[in-house]
Amino acid sequence: MKSTDILDDSPLGLEDLLSAVGESFEPSTQTVERARAFAEPFLSGQQLDNGENCWAHADALADLVKSLGGSDDMQAACYLAFACEHLNKPQELIAKTFGESHAALAIETMRLMQLQQQARGRAAHHPQGQVQIEFVRRMLLAFSRDLRVVVLRLASRLQTLRYLHSHKKPGFDDVASESLQVFAPLANRLGIWQIKWEMEDLAFRLLEPQTYKQVAGWLEDKRVEREAQVTQLRQTLADQLLAQGIRAQVQGRPKHIYSIIKKMRGKSLDFSQVRDLRALRVIVDSVDDCYRVLSWVHAQMTPLDNEFDDYIAKPKSNGYQSLHTVVSDALGRVVEIQIRTHAMHSHAEFGVAAHWAYKEAGVKGYAGAQVSDAQAKKMAVLRQLLAWERELNHAAHGDAALPTRTDDDKIYVLTPQAAVVELPVHATPVDFAYSLHTDLGHRCRGARVDGVMVPLSTPLNNGQTVEVIATKEGGPSRDWLNPELGFLASARAKAKVRAWFNAQVVSQTMARGRELVEKLLQREGKTALKLEELAAQLGFQTAAQLFEVVGKDEFSLKTIETCLRPPAPLPDEDERLLRKTQRTKTSNTPSGVLVVGVDSLMTQLAKCCRPAPPDLLGGFVTRGKGVSVHRGSCKNFTQLALSCPDRVIPVAWGTKAGPDALYPVDIQIVANDRQGLLRDISEVFAKDKINVIGVQTQSIKDTAWMTFTVELADASRLGKVLLTVKEVSGVRSARRHLG
Repeated sequence: MKSTDILDDSPLGLEDLLSAVGESFEPSTQTVERARAFAEPFLSGQQLDNGENCWAHADALADLVKSLGGSDDMQAACYLAFACEHLNKPQELIAKTFGESHAALAIETMRLMQLQQQARGRAAHHPQGQVQIEFVRRMLLAFSRDLRVVVLRLASRLQTLRYLHSHKKPGFDDVASESLQVFAPLANRLGIWQIKWEMEDLAFRLLEPQTYKQVAGWLEDKRVEREAQVTQLRQTLADQLLAQGIRAQVQGRPKHIYSIIKKMRGKSLDFSQVRDLRALRVIVDSVDDCYRVLSWVHAQMTPLDNEFDDYIAKPKSNGYQSLHTVVSDALGRVVEIQIRTHAMHSHAEFGVAAHWAYKEAGVKGYAGAQVSDAQAKKMAVLRQLLAWERELNHAAHGDAALPTRTDDDKIYVLTPQAAVVELPVHATPVDFAYSLHTDLGHRCRGARVDGVMVPLSTPLNNGQTVEVIATKEGGPSRDWLNPELGFLASARAKAKVRAWFNAQVVSQTMARGRELVEKLLQREGKTALKLEELAAQLGFQTAAQLFEVVGKDEFSLKTIETCLRPPAPLPDEDERLLRKTQRTKTSNTPSGVLVVGVDSLMTQLAKCCRPAPPDLLGGFVTRGKGVSVHRGSCKNFTQLALSCPDRVIPVAWGTKAGPDALYPVDIQIVANDRQGLLRDISEVFAKDKINVIGVQTQSIKDTAWMTFTVELADASRLGKVLLTVKEVSGVRSARRHLG
């Protein structure tokens, strides 16, 4: 019979049960004893997954928490947390019996144990298991409202390892591996060294019993001798430094078995080469004292070659500072000595350079590791955890205020398969869908959170299980980009939604361009012409590029017509006009362009390349519109000259227009799209007293394409202006439009 049946079949209602529980305890009874008596009928006959009796586990857990200095509330939670899963309404029942704070602590502990167990199973079979392990590690830090839950979880895992070791239980390698990779480092962050060391040794002993036994034998052979030597060295060093006028705390540094094995493997050493089996740490008042101690130690003992590191003069990248040296005494005994100030020691033990950064550098060895400010803040909070527990004991008993959760920018939720997913705070099911796959995000239409249907704008919380409901095809809603509606919190998801809509715009533009080109081919009777060949003739790499610029009205259909039509015979008037080009006389035109050998001929500056002095020019005789003047490097002019070489006419800059004449010039700019970009670029032109007469902008996939039309008397000024524009934040390139 399940424990829940105790309540289901009870003739008493919930109120009667609560009343009976209350009557069974006298007011003076301690909280821990009341919680133990409350949980006993539910736990005494139950077993955990590893076979351990649940009641015995809770008792051992309470004793361990007490040894760590945990409060009565934490000890009571050791029983109540395991009782929660056997109750129909644990929140209501425990809250009315023990208070809201006890209920919250017990339920959070139970939920974290369950979720972490699911995630461990997922990580063991996940192709990116190491990534999942890191997410589980972060989830343990970020999950709970009450950080006491983390300590309870650590203590519970240590008790599990003790049970597995004492009962020689096989088949729990996943528990041992997770203990080494997640729980022991977390205990290290908390500064609970006895949990860290014992957990590491027990876990490694389960994974590699023969290796553990071998190293333990090596240590046992000389353990008594080594401990006596360390004690003698510590006392001698302390006395002699005091005689030198240096106040110092000299501590012995114990070395546990897993730490020795890890160092041997990390540095490819034999056991005989591990030199810090005898180790001392000297803590002094000032930096000067550090170097005085170092000088004295090197004078009294023999320093070993290549075994000195000055992390005070050159701190590690994570801020760690200390002097490290390895010396041998008169008897040839090797000892490692670390020398640091009290401030350095505090930073090394409780700050960024704690063992988390130094000792657990992983496969990268012992070079140190970067720790973010957010991680450092989290570590600082966790370090105060037990101190907060003691402070809570002095507050009013019962519904005392819980420790405040620190601000964090991440939450951790689970997929239905128990994979851990990291999201920003206030993330929604839509953010969750995009984090799994872009296409899933586009097709997301609903979501279940912990099995319950919720609106897509619902903010998610740590530890929830999220299931996405998606259609077979479709796209996102524009409402998702409305910040007031709260559908998206992730910048990554927002970018993907914007990219989808930008892609639709590009697709529509290309479809319009293709339609225009195909209609033109029908009018010209050229439907047999391949579109890719036409694009190549016009200077484009693909037909898609041609369709895009035509759809944007950036490429004239008349240019395509000119390319398609064969050159027609010139009228007599045109022939006479061309013959006049052989004369030597020239004429000025109102545009400021000289046409060689022609009087009063109408000219126009081509808009495709917008020539301006001192550009090299080329003229092309049009039908009824005079001479079209292009830059010599203009692509359109090159195509026209190839198709109708007899219409090309020499042109050059004249002087009739005068020195104050202005010419329009197009400038093309590509930049990262951001607010205020157009304003910043416009200010550059204003400072250089350049008049802007036209602007075209388009943004696709967070990239802005801009075309500025400015007026210049001399295009040679453009080089300096473009250099200034390129210095604007976000600008990738700025150049004159080549035509």
